[in-house]
Amino acid sequence: MKIRKLKNGEKPPMDLLLLADPSREIVENYLHRGECYIAESEQQIVGVFVLLPTRPETVELVNVAVLEEKHCKGIGKSLVTNAIQAAKSKGYKTIEIGTGNAGIGQLALYQKCGFRIIGVDFDFFIKHYPEEIFENGIQCRDMIRLSQDL
Repeated sequence: MKIRKLKNGEKPPMDLLLLADPSREIVENYLHRGECYIAESEQQIVGVFVLLPTRPETVELVNVAVLEEKHCKGIGKSLVTNAIQAAKSKGYKTIEIGTGNAGIGQLALYQKCGFRIIGVDFDFFIKHYPEEIFENGIQCRDMIRLSQDL
């Protein structure tokens, strides 16, 4: 598997990005402001992440997605690890990530990769998404915020 930055003019894998964030409008907004990276295996895009500068010396990992049929193969961990390395190489001092309160697997993955919970943005998904989002049978209401010093 190879992870690389999306080339200028290359279309981002919107179907994959929408797996992690169901709002096309929100995804398109941060794609214009951030850098999109893709993971390729056997000429197929199997994963994606976006790094978005938010404050001086801080970048946010705003979207991490893996093809559903490729889950549990270590691709998500590779994407997160690569994002951390990319952020370090660009001189950022902090990398942040947010995930829904129902994203049990994501919360475990991010903590295994060195992130620590720093807060909760209550009712984030209620305020910013027109439709209810459910994951693992739990309504996604709150954004759990995590951070890692680089």
